[in-house]
Amino acid sequence: MHPAAPGHETPAYGGRPKAGPREWAGLAVLTLPVVLISVDMTVLGFAVPHLSEDLAPTAGQLLWIIDVYSFVLAGLLITMGTLGDRIGRRRLLLIGSAGFGVASLAAANAPTPEVLIAARALLGLAGATLMPSTLSLLRNMFRDPRQRLFAIAVWASGFSGGAALGPIVGGWLLEHFHWGSVFLINLPVMALILVAAPLLVRESRDPRPGRLDPVSVALSLGAMLPAVYGVKKLAEDGLAIMPVVAIAAGLVLAAAFVRRQLLLEDPLLDVRLFAVREFAVAVATNLMIVFAMVASLFFITQYLQLVLGISPLYAGIALLPGLVLSVAASFVAVAVARRLSLGSVIVIGLALVAAGFLAITRAPTEGGLWLIVIAFALLNIGVGLTETLTNDAILTAAPPERAGSASAISETAYELGAALGVALLGSVLTAAYRVRLGEVEGVPPEAMDGARETLGGAVTAAEGLPSSAAAALLDAARTAFTDGMHLTSAIAAVIVIIAAVQAGVLLRGHRSPASAPPDARHGAA
Repeated sequence: MHPAAPGHETPAYGGRPKAGPREWAGLAVLTLPVVLISVDMTVLGFAVPHLSEDLAPTAGQLLWIIDVYSFVLAGLLITMGTLGDRIGRRRLLLIGSAGFGVASLAAANAPTPEVLIAARALLGLAGATLMPSTLSLLRNMFRDPRQRLFAIAVWASGFSGGAALGPIVGGWLLEHFHWGSVFLINLPVMALILVAAPLLVRESRDPRPGRLDPVSVALSLGAMLPAVYGVKKLAEDGLAIMPVVAIAAGLVLAAAFVRRQLLLEDPLLDVRLFAVREFAVAVATNLMIVFAMVASLFFITQYLQLVLGISPLYAGIALLPGLVLSVAASFVAVAVARRLSLGSVIVIGLALVAAGFLAITRAPTEGGLWLIVIAFALLNIGVGLTETLTNDAILTAAPPERAGSASAISETAYELGAALGVALLGSVLTAAYRVRLGEVEGVPPEAMDGARETLGGAVTAAEGLPSSAAAALLDAARTAFTDGMHLTSAIAAVIVIIAAVQAGVLLRGHRSPASAPPDARHGAA
């Protein structure tokens, strides 16, 4: 990192430089992409009913619209994190911001599901440059461990803050404008980043980056894409030869990728970081949390709008308390980390997440608004407590010059968890919905075919039916969807409980770096 100008950093005890005004102003800029991506994910969930009505995607296309962004992003995060270490993290951030704006414009004007899927894939390509850049720049701006933990809390709260802002802004947009407007809100944020980042954020890169290995890049993509394809096809169509072969091919390429990284002098991904227990557990915890949380937004937003009949704006307001509490919990984690072990805080957070999912299993087809408000609040308090400390553990385990690689691993866990959450739990929900819906008396076969695709498809199909048949179809579809949501929430609760047990056992007695005495912390960063 380039030397700070006089007055921008002040010495701290133990020789640690303290961040100055420019660093804190730069933190605000680095939080903007986090807020933006969180808004984008939340808004898209609320736009699903509108997309279903306008573009009429199949169930498979709808899942691709939602998760292709995360799959492409996850496949390229490692490469982009390492690329940022080499060409400059701020430069990569600016390139990605411009690309994200262009892709958002394309998505907003997509005329078909196929075009929207392609635009979302381009958003994933651009997004892969944003997240590792922001977190790795933060790692090099804040060298003092306590300042860094607070900065990570601010950064992490951007996810919850964006999720809180998204439903309000998105709900208003969806009630007044075309669904494409939810992508256009990205443009002013990207413009602000392009103007402010060169002024407030110093460039940083690995001074000895080594050679970028094209074979490793190809293996990382080759491991991700066939495995993802196989998982999706198994979830959608059941057991078949091609999906199994695809998953096997992905696993073989993943093993080849890991082996190559261990042999290279300058690996694309420093897999030896996983030998650090705090790092490995933190990455796994992030993946499992996001896996469950993104799936919850996928079905909760549809439940509020299509089962309970709440408008997008009021559905967003209903989720606002939980999202605001998540922001508060991120900062509470900073104080709690000084008194409790890392494992204890993570277990408490995950227990709250599991309790939220168990509450959702009791949601009725009518009058379930307050139960969802409370359950979603529990979910988000738990996530806020957990993710600040897991991200700090991930960054602390890596030396500053490898911050991009460590950040990319963290973000890969986030994005892969998000993609798998929709692909797997979303597919479980879709399958349960189809099985439970069955046949409805008085509804013609062609209308039933559309109704079985998605709950939004059932609402659209009911519009062309006589009132009695429409009422019967809607009642059956809402009941089937709610039953599927119960099953999906129970599975998510089990996943989170497994993550809590893992963290409690493996991190027993381990403390956050910010709670250690100055001498011990000096070597950690």
